[in-house]
Amino acid sequence: MGIDTPTKIQDSSIPLLLNGRDLIGQAQTGSGKTLAFALPLIEHCDSQLRHTQALIVTPTRELARQITDVMQRLTRKSGLATCVLYGGHGFGQEIADLHRGAQIVVGTPGRLLDHIERGTLKLGELRMLVLDEADEPSTVVSHRQSSAS
Repeated sequence: MGIDTPTKIQDSSIPLLLNGRDLIGQAQTGSGKTLAFALPLIEHCDSQLRHTQALIVTPTRELARQITDVMQRLTRKSGLATCVLYGGHGFGQEIADLHRGAQIVVGTPGRLLDHIERGTLKLGELRMLVLDEADEPSTVVSHRQSSAS
């Protein structure tokens, strides 16, 4: 991809993530955050296993598509498959991609929940979880129970 020197976020994050550490990273737009989590994520996935091993949650379909494009370029020769899940269109292609055994799934919260509820997305063997743009309200889905008084 024409990169020969890591950015600050990449230099700080990649070694920790490769060693299996949890990380909260924050950096400006254009600083290389996607590669900071994508490269270790790819290293932790096994192309021989045909189930979801990594999940990347994003707040918007535009960001989901952007990340998917990067992941597909990075995994082109690795044997790893990436699929993207977001609303606004039918489930057909998404279900087909999941059934083929995409190891890396990128999606928006609502659509991910739809697939989990349908049983088409199974996360029991997940190795990595990325909440991209976690400071955005739509990235984290919360459930509040009302208390009866």
